[in-house]
Amino acid sequence: MLDKLRIVKQRYDEVSDLIIQPDIIMDQKRYVQLSKEYKDLGSVVEKGNEYQSLLNNIDEAKEIISDGSDAEMTEMAKMEIDEANTRIPQLEEEIKVLLIPKDPEDSKNAVVELRAGTGGDEASIFAGDLFRMYSKYCESKGWKVSTVDYSEGTNGGFKEIQFEVTGNDVYGILKFEAGVHRVQRVPQTETQGRVHTSAATCMVFPEAEEFDVEINPKDVRIDFFCSSGPGGQSVNTTYSAVRLTHLPTGLVAQCQDQKSQHKNKEKAFKVLRSRLYDMELAKKNAEDALKRGSMVSSGDRSAKIRTYNYAQGRVTDHRIGLSLYDLPNILNGDIQRIIDELMMAENTEKLKSLSDGF
Repeated sequence: MLDKLRIVKQRYDEVSDLIIQPDIIMDQKRYVQLSKEYKDLGSVVEKGNEYQSLLNNIDEAKEIISDGSDAEMTEMAKMEIDEANTRIPQLEEEIKVLLIPKDPEDSKNAVVELRAGTGGDEASIFAGDLFRMYSKYCESKGWKVSTVDYSEGTNGGFKEIQFEVTGNDVYGILKFEAGVHRVQRVPQTETQGRVHTSAATCMVFPEAEEFDVEINPKDVRIDFFCSSGPGGQSVNTTYSAVRLTHLPTGLVAQCQDQKSQHKNKEKAFKVLRSRLYDMELAKKNAEDALKRGSMVSSGDRSAKIRTYNYAQGRVTDHRIGLSLYDLPNILNGDIQRIIDELMMAENTEKLKSLSDGF
């Protein structure tokens, strides 16, 4: 492990020198990449310094014990060795996780899209519940949520809703939410009291920067139309809403959240870039998932990932077989425990493939 830590420290020093070079600062894409790498390597170097310090403490304590001239110092040295030996295995595990190659997408912001699936009005209501859950969760993380586009359900909720989430390491966390979410409950629209099963799909795209995806303006048809839904006096009076159609792929992105046509166009292009970027990323993720047999974040949007059972107050994540009997709090945004377990499962898979290197 010390050899690996030495290599990391060497690269950390290299990157530290690079990010202050004028030509690197001028190259935005390169500068952003190196800044992220510097931050990630810094975490490893910090733990590595602690690890080396503990090993040095053990060596010094052993010298004091072998000398044996001072009984009190010898006793303190033995205690120091015990403390170091307790901390070292825990620290080694932390370092192993930090040494897992970082997905460069994880630090990006995200575009999240919720769509009502099977279940009619109840599915739309459930999509609304999921939007509230994610909004509350993002709020607890200090992330900013900004609506891009939506289509309301006839009895509440949303047929579909798109929103941007900005903050630290957003995509690396929210990507675990992609897939089909299923709810089992008596719908508000049910008069007989029967339990129905409905579903909503969650899609999570890493937000692409302009330098990640280049879009030829000739490949995009731009349509302007009147906004619909809540929005005050500007609704249905000005052509502020924007719809973009990417002709080579048929992908469509639209935004009607802002009163300004320019701002809507800017947001719509951001979503279109993210969709195009995600198309390529989805292919790569599927290939990677096949290689390592991952069920945690394979990117398969048709996979049923979670069930919310109201009668039992239970939420079950099917990828890792985790059931929590805390439905009200989870729907109120307390999903960190589930995400932590999913991250741990994925890191365990990655560590297995890297274990030969330690």
